[in-house]
Amino acid sequence: MAAFVEPHFDAWSQGSGNMTVVDKVPPEMLHMVHPHWNQFPPMNPLWHSILGFAIFMLGMISMTGNGCVMYIFTNTKSLRTPSNLLVVNLAFSDFFMMFTMGPPMVINCWHETWTFGPFACELYAMLGSLFGCASIWTMTMIAFDRYNVIVKGLSAKPMTNNGALLRILGVWAFALFWTLAPLFGWNRYVPEGNMTACGTDYLTQTWLSRSYIIIYAIF
Repeated sequence: MAAFVEPHFDAWSQGSGNMTVVDKVPPEMLHMVHPHWNQFPPMNPLWHSILGFAIFMLGMISMTGNGCVMYIFTNTKSLRTPSNLLVVNLAFSDFFMMFTMGPPMVINCWHETWTFGPFACELYAMLGSLFGCASIWTMTMIAFDRYNVIVKGLSAKPMTNNGALLRILGVWAFALFWTLAPLFGWNRYVPEGNMTACGTDYLTQTWLSRSYIIIYAIF
């Protein structure tokens, strides 16, 4: 088996020569790529295929599961409790995380680089940050609600629908703040890794950029 695989890998390695992972990036996006990535060779096309397939399968599973949660909640009156509002908000955020990020990632894995241009790169990273932050803080609110019920028991003040909706509004407002900040100069959104995805710039060493990463990581 090893003798069968090695010639294919050697042929690919020799064919790549001195290429880097940045060489396939469209010219209009090169100004967004940090020099750090110039030292890495392009990834084996086989791994691009495996990654694209994995993202496709995970996306389908995620959207199906979270879609079912939202459907059951909206069609079952007995489940519309304040606590479940937080669960549905988590399902909503996770659903749209994969809905907006999965397909572009699969297409980029096929082309082995980012193919949608600078604006789409920023939009992709912005949505990833928005839904990711919203999911994390929704889970925090769910944990706080469970703590309140388990630790305080019958003496705990029950959460109301208005209370749950207020928490959800706060989660999205908080996530939106951190999402929009890079668009106004506090950090930025850039291509990263094997250049098939975009995210927050965590490599630029200026204090303006680093302060965003540090504070965002804490909160």
